[in-house]
Amino acid sequence: MSAKAISEQTGKELLYKFICTTSAIQNRFKYARATPDTDWARLLQDHPWLLSQNLVVKPDQLIKRRGKLGLVGVNLTLDGVKSWLKPRLGQEATGIVRAIRDYQGPLKEHEVTVFVRRGGPNYQEGLRVMGEVGKTTGIPIHVFGTETHMTAIVGMALGHRPIPNQPPTAAHTANFLLNASGSTSTPAPSRTASFSESRADEVAPAKKAKPAMPQGKSTTLFSRHTKAIVWGMQTRAVQGMLDFDYVCSRDEPSVAAMVYPFPEVDVLINFASLRSAYDSTMETMNYVQIRTIAIIAEGIPEALTRKLIKKADQKGVTIIGPATVGGIKPGCFKIGNTGGMLDNILASKLYRPGSVAYVSRSGGMSNELNNIISRTTDGVYEGVAIGGDRYPGSTFMDHVLRYQDAPGVKMIVVLGEIGGTEEYKICRGIKEGRLTKPIVCWCIGTCATMFSSEVQFGHAGACANQASETAVAKNQALKEAGVFVPRSFDELGEIIQSVYEDLVANGVIVPAQEVPPPTVPMDYSWARELGLIRKPASFMTSICDERGQELIYAGMPITEVFKEEMGIGGVLGLLWFQKRLPKYSCQFIEMCLMVTADHGPAVSGAHNTIICARAGKDLVSSLTSGLLTIGDRFGGALDAAAKMFSKAFDSGIIPMEFVNKMKKEGKLIMGIGHRVKSINNPDMRVQILKDYVRQHFPATPLLDYALEVEKITTSKKPNLILNVDGLIGVAFVDMLRNCGSFTREEADEYIDIGALNGIFVLGRSMGFIGHYLDQKRLKQGLYRHPWDDISYVLPEHMSM
Repeated sequence: MSAKAISEQTGKELLYKFICTTSAIQNRFKYARATPDTDWARLLQDHPWLLSQNLVVKPDQLIKRRGKLGLVGVNLTLDGVKSWLKPRLGQEATGIVRAIRDYQGPLKEHEVTVFVRRGGPNYQEGLRVMGEVGKTTGIPIHVFGTETHMTAIVGMALGHRPIPNQPPTAAHTANFLLNASGSTSTPAPSRTASFSESRADEVAPAKKAKPAMPQGKSTTLFSRHTKAIVWGMQTRAVQGMLDFDYVCSRDEPSVAAMVYPFPEVDVLINFASLRSAYDSTMETMNYVQIRTIAIIAEGIPEALTRKLIKKADQKGVTIIGPATVGGIKPGCFKIGNTGGMLDNILASKLYRPGSVAYVSRSGGMSNELNNIISRTTDGVYEGVAIGGDRYPGSTFMDHVLRYQDAPGVKMIVVLGEIGGTEEYKICRGIKEGRLTKPIVCWCIGTCATMFSSEVQFGHAGACANQASETAVAKNQALKEAGVFVPRSFDELGEIIQSVYEDLVANGVIVPAQEVPPPTVPMDYSWARELGLIRKPASFMTSICDERGQELIYAGMPITEVFKEEMGIGGVLGLLWFQKRLPKYSCQFIEMCLMVTADHGPAVSGAHNTIICARAGKDLVSSLTSGLLTIGDRFGGALDAAAKMFSKAFDSGIIPMEFVNKMKKEGKLIMGIGHRVKSINNPDMRVQILKDYVRQHFPATPLLDYALEVEKITTSKKPNLILNVDGLIGVAFVDMLRNCGSFTREEADEYIDIGALNGIFVLGRSMGFIGHYLDQKRLKQGLYRHPWDDISYVLPEHMSM
């Protein structure tokens, strides 16, 4: 409906305004808005139909920004609406928290127990909030973080697994605060080798594998010296990669640039959209130094993906993706957002290598594998999410073969899924002797057999087209081939831990001493969101706020500004004075803008604008040239006249005394005098404004005083009239002091800070722009002033 997020009410108003209500499409609706400060008596006065109709009450959501804002009340009376709003209006609780509070009665009645397991960014805060809700409502709520397996709460809820009294608290977040050392330099490497990398004096494994994979593609995708180009302005992802480099103690950053090309780069992380990912990837493969490409975008047509794969095979390039989060090699390199935020990287010990390599389709599940492996083994050696499309750029077997040939990998974890037959290649590799390292594998989607019809899961390739592609069939085949297969995903961590402990017991893995990672400063925006830090504002503003669902001028929503038909004068009152001015004041401001809009091409401001326009300058430059001429001599007398007449009037001196005083001091009376107009040739602009002010303003003492001064000055010289600057200046003072919107101190402050000259600047800008457009339209050439209009006054020729 809208390219910009607007409120639902605004959207309906637009529909009603622009769809003919006499047509077959009817869009009539009535509404009233309630806030925590609503005056219900006033609301009823404005909307009497509230008492006679059944009502619907709901949050006024942003179209295209919808969130979990609560339920909708239907068929309510006005009292019912008030009751519905009372617990909700002004409350910040949302989603599940609000639902639990609203329905705590039925939840208690049916003895409902709630289990929550949460990970991801700021999960600790979410768990804290849920725990607090349980305490305040009396509903049993058990909360668990990443220390608990993600499906363990199912067994707890069904009574098959004991509920821990106090889940262990992860200690890793202490490192993700502020640098305790005070040093900003990169620390010395915390470890120099993998937990399980072979030493020179170690004996090679007894079981020998068959020859390595065919030449062409590299068996090692990432190392501590890997550098990448990021295609696309993904600053947050790049910052995450650089933070990862820091905790891994890399000597140099892993991101070389966000542009192309650089000779030392061998990895491309392509964040291009699905429309341009194909072209940019094909172009990149023409550069021989690029050996690995990660394609993040999903939705690339399968035909194009197959072309990418074919060219990658020809060029010996490994493609990860499309539709992937990427991959990670702890202690060395991570792709974009892989591994989540830095607290998750620290929690999963991804800052140093372990002994377990994994490959999965899902990026989200790869993050869970990081968590499981870090808690059950010495950690991850490398992990890749190949993506969920039907034709991934690299397959399970491609990466399993790499892991088989990597000395640092001691065991392999594969997380497959329903659909496809790739897992059967692993079975074949084991039977042929190509794969000799322990492999733990589980294919998710076993529940699909419970449905009578075909089920399409989240990934494009997650659909079984025949019996052999079901997760159950693949798990069975893997188990028969000698792969360690758990009975369910819930037991995956236990199987991984069992295999790992056997390898440790047999001396295949020798766990290294754990070294804590360096302390990393928390991201500023996140720290501020958590309330850990505060920053003094760079500057303050009190007239406009664009952050909410609609623009607000001095506390008034923009929809209300149009609804009240405030006009330019009303908006100027809000933005300049933070006041809602009376109607006559708004009209007076608009009249001032109209009469000051232009006064011909001969005045200095218009003249400058015209000369700049004819010199080929742009609109802003030409306008600025004209505005810079405004001052005490041209157009800037509003403030000066207001101050001068106000001071004389407030001091109590009579008009004649004021005129004589100024004459004695040799000063001009600002706002008095005109080059052309006189008492006999009056300025109609002044006459129009004077008549309006006398008719509509409640009091005009300063204007009356200025007119008395005019009588004295015109008796001396007929052109010493109260000019338009003077009239606007004194009338504005009368308006500020007597309209009821300002205190005397506020009125005087606006005069002192020079607000009134803004009227002339704003009005005359319209005329200057008109002159600029006029010159461009007339195609006038460069202006050169004629010689005969210049008086050349040079000194006489001086000879030596």
